[in-house]
Amino acid sequence: MYSRFRRLRHMFGVLPKIYPGVSHRLSAVGINVSADACSNASLFNGSSSIYRRLELAGCQGQRYSTVSETKHKMLITDDILSFIRSSLHQPRGSFHCWLNTTAGSKNLFKEDGIFLILIGEYLEGSPEAGQNTSKMFEKAKSLLQRYPSLQVVGLQYGKSMRLNSTSTHLLQRIIKEFVTFPILLCNKNIFEMENVSCYVISKGFQTPTVYPGEDVDLKVLDQAIHDLNAENGKGANLDDMKSSWVKPIEVVKEPDVCSASRNLLFSFPGCISVDESGNHLFLSDVNHHRIIVFDSNGKILDAIGSSPGFEDGEFEIAKLMRPAASFYHASEDCLYFIDSENHAIRRADMERRIVETVFPVTDGSRNNKGLWKWILDKILTKRNIKAKSEEFNSDSFLFPWHILRSSNNDVFVLNQSLGTLWIIDLESGSIREVVKESSKILEICGQMILEKCVPLRQLPALWLQQQVDTTGLFEGIPYAGLMSSVATSQDHVVFCDIVGQTVVKLSKESGSATSFQFSNFGILGLPYWLASSLERVYAVDDLSGDLDHSQCFRLLPGKVDIDLNVDVPHHTVLVEQPQEGCIWRQARGAAAEVSGVENKAASSEKVGAAQQWYDEIDNLSFSTPPEESSTEEKRRHPGQEVQEGRVRIGCTINTSPGTSEVIIYAALYLRLKKSSNPHLDTQQSKAAKIAQILNPKGKSKKDLLIKLMTMSERDLEELVFMRPLHVRLKFNCRDHPKADNTKGVILTDSSVKVHVTL
Repeated sequence: MYSRFRRLRHMFGVLPKIYPGVSHRLSAVGINVSADACSNASLFNGSSSIYRRLELAGCQGQRYSTVSETKHKMLITDDILSFIRSSLHQPRGSFHCWLNTTAGSKNLFKEDGIFLILIGEYLEGSPEAGQNTSKMFEKAKSLLQRYPSLQVVGLQYGKSMRLNSTSTHLLQRIIKEFVTFPILLCNKNIFEMENVSCYVISKGFQTPTVYPGEDVDLKVLDQAIHDLNAENGKGANLDDMKSSWVKPIEVVKEPDVCSASRNLLFSFPGCISVDESGNHLFLSDVNHHRIIVFDSNGKILDAIGSSPGFEDGEFEIAKLMRPAASFYHASEDCLYFIDSENHAIRRADMERRIVETVFPVTDGSRNNKGLWKWILDKILTKRNIKAKSEEFNSDSFLFPWHILRSSNNDVFVLNQSLGTLWIIDLESGSIREVVKESSKILEICGQMILEKCVPLRQLPALWLQQQVDTTGLFEGIPYAGLMSSVATSQDHVVFCDIVGQTVVKLSKESGSATSFQFSNFGILGLPYWLASSLERVYAVDDLSGDLDHSQCFRLLPGKVDIDLNVDVPHHTVLVEQPQEGCIWRQARGAAAEVSGVENKAASSEKVGAAQQWYDEIDNLSFSTPPEESSTEEKRRHPGQEVQEGRVRIGCTINTSPGTSEVIIYAALYLRLKKSSNPHLDTQQSKAAKIAQILNPKGKSKKDLLIKLMTMSERDLEELVFMRPLHVRLKFNCRDHPKADNTKGVILTDSSVKVHVTL
């Protein structure tokens, strides 16, 4: 017996000391970390050797932490989660700051939710690092579209990170990639290894799963999130359909820098194509979710798309989501374009003015769903469309950007990073092939890419160098990422300057470059972010947004002529007087707006509140849109031509006894006045003036807007921006005065003048 105990004592002296409760499993897919509730020991250290072990394909095993490993170093995921958790409610700290957070939001996340954390080292100006970041952002955005309640965090770390001044590289990347989730910047090296790129999936900052590398299959990440949702009793989609007789207003989350700069004329004008025969240019105003059609003189002829979303139909009601590259098909008189965030190819019939989706092919049942189904779709919003998990992987048609027309029915489509090529047969609506090898992509369509890039050789090198992550994508084809941002129009090279937020044309003969002088802004109508607040007028009686002027009047019932005079800011110039398409008027309560009613007799009739309500319903249900007048005079309100620096808007209403309100919205297009002393008026001061006029909410958004405008070397006095106007006028009307010796009433004609200074 003694000898047996002696042998056991020798065995324990040789074996390591093992403590229960802590384990992890290594695999080629990821690291699944689990810990016992009663143990606080770390899982494994943060040395680079652990990542070398992860590179062994098919490595599976299980081991237990020993005392020597748990004494000194903590697990990388524990460090990350604790660091993020401690920074959640601190916008800025000694070693961190949050970028791209929603203004006014107190709680960034629900700590018990499901998290997807993207970790990458910050290397400014590195094309390879930029491409890797793009891949990770694409996967995160696609998962966020699939699981709207997923909480995504980007973590960029590096000793070179400058927290006091936000990097222009990061701002450009957020705009380019349309990154809507918060990004945590950290200049403290909390990891002991370098160049760590990985995904971390966890629930409530516990039991994290690590997926090293940026090339993890999207299907693997999708399955992991799907399993966590299944544990919570939720399906593949977290949005439930809400029945309501009021259609919910679709709110598309935008990056902070995009919402701060959305009142500029363009927001990331990313792609352009040309119809030489018809003198038409097609500009993808990407982050405004529309395509603008204009001629070589800058006159705006049409606009395709009304607001963010995914809906076919006439140009005024069609919804797009970041339209990108396009080409014009002359024989069909159609524009084929990429709808990037909707992962689709769409066609705009220029004669019928209708947008249709050509890829992916929709169900035939959707096209023949009947009138009642169409009405319900308009009233209700149904967003819980479940997708099959097996169809969702890295080969899926996700975030296309460039489109090249082949000699046959095929089109070549590439993503922004040019890392994936889809060969699509538009006639059958199927993907023929998916190519991811750079050498094979160049073999298939390298010549076409080279031809598209030829006009770039005539542009100044400084313009090209300012663009983000456009070099080094293809060997032998510099700036291949800009191939859809340039086109040839007659004797000019037309280039989309995504840094200067403008479109420039360079003469091939003289080499002189000028920005387009755009006009005819009434075609653009009211921007969608103003139109969404107008819907709330009907839905919930709420008028959110900045109010420029409010005034109350006490009048007798009858006709009221409103003369609204607006003085633009003194250091700005009105580009053109606002057209009717840029003005919206609405009378509510005991009043009806009758501006432009041809039957003058109708203006003297007594208007009752009940009758007015029925008249509005009739107008909404059965009226047809009036044909546009051939002359500019018929479209404008009489007397609208006024002195420089002032806008005049007229409105006529009929009032009845009671209270009423008139709401007026307008889009005013301005630019800065030419400075008398350009040496003293710096680029920074000009940007500050524009930011003050646009008045984005919060100092942080002002700072972002100033940073965005000062990225470019272009003269900010040429930059056109939109100043929204919002006026509310209240009327309190007494009873009708009685006529002498009659039972009739006296109608009173009144006029009011309203003066607004912006």
